[in-house]
Amino acid sequence: MGPWLDAFAATFGMIALGALLRQRVLPEPALWAGMEKLVFTVLLPALLVSSIGAVDLARLPLGGMAGTIWGTLLAGTALALLLARGLRLGHPATTSVLQGGIRYNNLMAFAVAGAVHGSAGIAFGGIATGLIVPCVQVIITIVFALDGRGRPSLPRLLRQIATNPLILACAAGLLLALAGGPPPGLSGLLKGLAQGSLAVGLLCVGAALSPGAIAALPRVQFLTGVLKLLVVPALTLALGRMLGLEPVAAAIATLFMAQPTATTGYVQARAMGGDAPLIAAMITTQHAAAILTLPLWVWLLAR
Repeated sequence: MGPWLDAFAATFGMIALGALLRQRVLPEPALWAGMEKLVFTVLLPALLVSSIGAVDLARLPLGGMAGTIWGTLLAGTALALLLARGLRLGHPATTSVLQGGIRYNNLMAFAVAGAVHGSAGIAFGGIATGLIVPCVQVIITIVFALDGRGRPSLPRLLRQIATNPLILACAAGLLLALAGGPPPGLSGLLKGLAQGSLAVGLLCVGAALSPGAIAALPRVQFLTGVLKLLVVPALTLALGRMLGLEPVAAAIATLFMAQPTATTGYVQARAMGGDAPLIAAMITTQHAAAILTLPLWVWLLAR
């Protein structure tokens, strides 16, 4: 019980500290916007490159994890779009339901996986991230580009995919893994930046939470939260067992998919024409609910 309790105490403690700092000490929005940009463009990519580049791909169940994660993401996408259609939502709100249904908080995932499963959790987490992030970003970019009219701009779509720092980091990490890992000098730099990404990123998560936005479309928030925090991880675990994925790999895949939606979803919604207030509300309520659902999943997986 101790390791994962420490993981949750540290993770949610830093999130709470970030919220407190935003309210009491560092209220300037520009400061946090700069920190979020630093995490998104430098620190988090360094974590991805470091974690993916250091693994021995030949010894990891890439096929089983890819089938489990990609199958779950496609099923989650279909369920999110069906949910939005059943609720008769417009295109901006539909993109927020999609983000709330399949995106995940990468920083929290690494913090929990590393604390619960140690170095194996980080290694499998790097592979899980390398499989999740490009797939999710491509799906979301395509849906945003449809703009409710079904006529995406192919050059703009390809440019958005090709310049996404998380997709580029996953590709760089994979190339380093195929080459035998990062060289000594680069390895130390990447590890230093990666360590900073967890602390700074979790503080930014707390600062981005918006209690005032919780009242927006509570029914939509509740159903999307159930999909993200309960249905999607259950699908991951079931699919992993069907494909014969080994227990630790299945546990990491499930833990990553059980995370609340990414706080960067708000920035993406604001930049690409989504319903930013709705995704802000989902970010807040899903992180609050994850205080209960994440320990439940850790307990179930341990059993």
